[in-house]
This record gives sequence, C-alpha cells and structure tokens, in this order.
Amino acid sequence: MGSIPLRIFRRGAAQAVRTLAVFAVLGCLALISRVDADEAAGPASLATLKKLSVEELMDLEVTSVSRHPEKLLDAASAIDVITNDDIRRSGATSLPEALRLADNLEVAQKNPHDWGITARGFNTDLANKLLVLIDGRTVYTPLYSGVFWDVQDYLLEDIDRIEVVSGPGSTLWGSNAVNGVINITSKNSKNTQGTYLEAGGGTEFKDFVAGRYGGMLAPDVSFRVYGKYTDRDGAAFPNGTDAPDGSRMGRAGFRIDSNASAGNALTLQGDYYSEDEDGGTVGNSRSSGANVLGRWAHTFSEESDLSLQLYYDRTHIAIPKPTNGFAATGVLADNLDTYDLDFQHRFRLAPHHEVIWGLGYRFTRDRVRNAPTVGFLPPNLDQNLFSTFAQDEIALQKDLTLTIGTKLEHNDYTGLEVEPSIRLQWNFSERQMAWAAISRAVRTPSRIDHDLIEPTGLPAPLPSSILSGGSNFESESVVAYELGYRAQLSTKVTTSASVFFNDYDHVRSSTPSAPFGFPVVFHNNLEGETYGLELSANYQPFAGWRLHAGYDLLKEYLRAKPGTVDFSNAHNETSDPQQQFSVRSSVDLPHRVEFDTALRWVDTLHNNNGPTVGTVPSYFGLDVRLGWHPTTAIELSVVGQNLTDPQHPEYGYPGATRVEIQRSVYGKVTWHF
Repeated sequence: MGSIPLRIFRRGAAQAVRTLAVFAVLGCLALISRVDADEAAGPASLATLKKLSVEELMDLEVTSVSRHPEKLLDAASAIDVITNDDIRRSGATSLPEALRLADNLEVAQKNPHDWGITARGFNTDLANKLLVLIDGRTVYTPLYSGVFWDVQDYLLEDIDRIEVVSGPGSTLWGSNAVNGVINITSKNSKNTQGTYLEAGGGTEFKDFVAGRYGGMLAPDVSFRVYGKYTDRDGAAFPNGTDAPDGSRMGRAGFRIDSNASAGNALTLQGDYYSEDEDGGTVGNSRSSGANVLGRWAHTFSEESDLSLQLYYDRTHIAIPKPTNGFAATGVLADNLDTYDLDFQHRFRLAPHHEVIWGLGYRFTRDRVRNAPTVGFLPPNLDQNLFSTFAQDEIALQKDLTLTIGTKLEHNDYTGLEVEPSIRLQWNFSERQMAWAAISRAVRTPSRIDHDLIEPTGLPAPLPSSILSGGSNFESESVVAYELGYRAQLSTKVTTSASVFFNDYDHVRSSTPSAPFGFPVVFHNNLEGETYGLELSANYQPFAGWRLHAGYDLLKEYLRAKPGTVDFSNAHNETSDPQQQFSVRSSVDLPHRVEFDTALRWVDTLHNNNGPTVGTVPSYFGLDVRLGWHPTTAIELSVVGQNLTDPQHPEYGYPGATRVEIQRSVYGKVTWHF
C-alpha cells in the first residue's frame, strides 16, 4: 500500500464493506418500491431531475449584484451561480465543497473541517476580505473579520442557489465585501413539501444522515423542518499516519413562509448546530450556535418593493491553545451575540432612474474567556454599526445603463467609512453584454487587529507579549478597476470574462518593537496591487450532456511602505495560487443513470512562517460521481473525491505536521416521498 499504513487500509476497507452492505439493502428496497414510488412521484418529480440548459442558466434571476432580481445575463459584475442541481451532481458534502464549483473563488481544504476560501487573493489563515450571507444573514465573525467555515453548513438539498460575486460589493453589502460576496439562498418552504431522507458513508466522509419534512400550516402558509448529522474522519500527515482532526456535527432548523395577503411575503427561519473537533493532545474544540431570522417583503409593482429583516445570531467556540513556551496550555472561549436590522426600498424616481436605498443597524456583544497564551483586551466588548446606502440605475439609452451609489458606515473603531462605486453596462446585442466598474471598499478592523494579546508572563522591562493588536489600526482599503463581458453565443454556448486591477492601501502589517523585537504589533504598513483574469464557459453538445470550463489568473504584489518594516516581508497576507483551472462534465445516460466528473488544477501556493517563505505544491484533483434513479423518488450514488493521488496538501506551511487531504469514496442514498 505504499506509504499508507496497513491500519488505514483496513479501516477504509471496513467502512467500504459497511457502506456496500447498507446500499445492498437499500437497493433491494428501492427495487421493491419502484412501481409504487413511480406512481406517487409522477411526472413532476422527473422534471426536478433535469438540469437547466445553458440558455435557461443565463435567464436565471440573481440578486447579489443590485439587491433586486435581474437576469444573470444582465448582471454587470463578475458573478458565478451554483444551482441546486450543480451541487447534487458534484457530490459535494458541505457548503465549502460546493463552493469549489465557483470559478471565481480560491478554495483550499486545510483539514477535514476547516477551509480557506477567498476571491481575488488574500487567502491566509485570517482570510478576511470576503463577505458571506446565508439567507440574508451575515456569517463573518468580528474576532478576525473572516468566516468559521467548519460550522457553516445546511441541508444541501434545500439550497436553491449560491451566487458568488468576485470584486468589491461594499456599496450595497458593506465593509468586508472587499474582494467579493457569497450569497447562499435556500428554497422557499412551499418548494420543499413532503419527506426527504438521505444516508450513507465511506472512507473519509464516514457516516451521515439527514432528513427534512415539509407541510402546510394553512392554505398560504408552508413550513419545513430538517436535521443533519455528519461524522468525518481525520486527515493524514505527510508520512501517512493519522492526523487527530476528525469532527462530528449535528444541526437542525426550520423555515416558515407565508403569502397570506396580496403583495406581502413573510419568512421566519432558524437553525441550531453543535460540533466537536478532535484536537489530539491539546484537547477537542467545540462550537455551537443558534439563529433566528424574520423577513417581511412587500411588492408595490414590478418596479417598486421594500423589505424589512431582523435576525439574532448566537455563537460559541471553545478552542484549546497549546503552550507558547512562556505560559501553560488553556482554552480560549468566545460567546458572541449579534442583533441585526436591515431595511431597503426600491422605486422608480423618474422614467430613467431606478433607485434602491436602505438603512442598517447591527449590535454585537462579545464575551471572551482568555487562555493563558492568547486573549483579547478588553475581554468583553459591545460594538455598534450604523449604515445607510443609496444607488441609482440610470438608463442613458436603451442599451446603456450607468449605476452610481455609495454606502456610509459608522463603526466604533474607525468612525465613518465611505464606499462608493460607479458602473457602466452596455447591452450591445440581445444576448451579449459588457461592463466596467470602479469601486472603493474597506475591511474594518477586527478584534485580532485591535485587541489581540499573546502574553509572555515576563517581568518588566522584558516584553509582556509576543504578538499584539494595534490600538491605532485603520481600515484596509482597495480601489478596484474592472472590465467584464458575458454572452450567450448560441443555444449551446455561453461564456463570461472579467479582468481587474486592485490598488490596496493600509494593509495589515506586523511590526517588531524596539528594543527586543517583541511584541510584534499589527499596523497598516503594507500597500500593493493585484491584477488578474477570470474566464468561464458552458457548452451543451446535446440535451443530456453539459461541459463547463473555468480559468483564473492572479498576480499579487505587496510591499512594506517606504520607511517601515514588516516582520513577514509582506508575505503574511497572501497564500494564493497564481493560476487554477477546472473542467466539469455532466452526462445523463440511459436507464436514469448519471455520470459526473470534475478535474481541477491548482498552482503552487506561497505562504510564510514569519519571514521564511514556504510552498504548497501544485496538484490535480479529480472527483467522479455515478448516480442511478431506480425510481423517480430514490437516488443511489457513489462518489470518489481526490482520486488522482492517495493524499496531497492544499494549505499550510511545510513540515511533518502539515495536514494532507486523502483520497475518499462514499456512497449515498436519497428518498423523496
């Protein structure tokens, strides 16, 4: 078995045998129930198995670019849309895995549960320039302005679509939408009626089970409830031995939708999750959280509507921290409460002016229990964020639109921030569009930037800490210049392309202190530029076969400002491939069989450990899925992931403890009734 120990093979074989046994039983049940299920499901269920044609895909409505529905073909931004069928056919087991389908993202798996995800660079451990929304709820943490991807998940069957915008979105969505926005939208509960069950397991994705039930509370009031549990095996170290980083997560939730009166739509939804992650000798990490969201939308006409949204989000993390050589091990715990209110109104001001504006308020209450080796001062912090935005779409002529707008935000660290943009869209034919944009966006300080402390416990005059936040830390900023093109070249071919140049200022630096060099303090002493190219295309040779290809080029140039020093020589903020490409194929075979393949190549990553630069080697990844529908209600599938090699790293500094992602196979059965 090469470098893989025999015990790993035996464990994988045992899991595979168990999975096959489960599938044998379920397969028999599927065949027995075939006739009855076909009659119950009817033609509508067959329709749900069909993916959109490339022509229909360009007519999908998206909301992330302008905060109101518009066709994908007319969205003047670099945007990828991941549909529910794309997710199902990919064999993705979590939201981060599904995001590999977006050509305009850099996605790296750190271990079985942690991910690095960004757009247009800066994919470090503290990746913080990408705003993520789930049904309108912002899921970034003010601890470091990033996303804890290990706890962001959902029942993938109930995801309607994922819109991924690369490029600044701060004018509409606010700070931290510096390099892009991910907007995840779940299905209306009226579209998830009945019962759905799924189960399976395999070598790395060990065991999983999920279920959902949808019904009607009244003629115009629908609901659903769901539950999901997953158990993931640990990854491997470079020598093939097990890494102690497996995880187990359970989550549940509900959604209620009402259209009881004309022009009004009400939504109430919520989720709860709990996760336990193996941590080896330092102990396990634990996370939990719950949220509830309410939204009211009123439609006056096709050109005028308003919405009011309120949500509450509670998160808890407890992370063991090893000794730093000065202080003992301990647990860093954080409890965060978020209250968020958002209002927006769209109307036509004049025949050629469509205006959208809004107001927002967010209150966060953060309570930290510091570990001996890392903490935040003050440990308890309440913060307020006030915001307003306005944007005007001006029809200069029938095929030419100018969009101007800005967002104003006031935060407790830096005060008022202004984030304007101007965008020009030219629909020079019925199915072709070009656009250009100039935008300014900011990434406001996080608690790590401002309040972090890593104590030494040493007496004065020796340094009291190794690393600390900067009390004068400013917002990072970017001015972005973009050009793009999107077209449906025929009924079988669509394509999109974008180029960009980003000018960054006040980027986070780590500056040694005199006379000992410690503490290293966060400042804003870096500046630089990035530029790149994003390409994607779809080709449908015939109705049952669709091909997709994507390519990204990214060049990054960061440097310390004249007269300043950076401890990491400006390497700490970037860990990104210069190039990546992907090719996907989805084929519908006879007898309700589906065959899907996805090949991706990721260029070398350059990262750092202080001033020393390391690398993650380039790699190919191949995923294959074979699915069969013995009835319209039942689907059996087998998925192989990372099939090109036994294991490979996707992230991290080189060393004996860098985690590598292993080849895996799992089986799955789903049942609608």
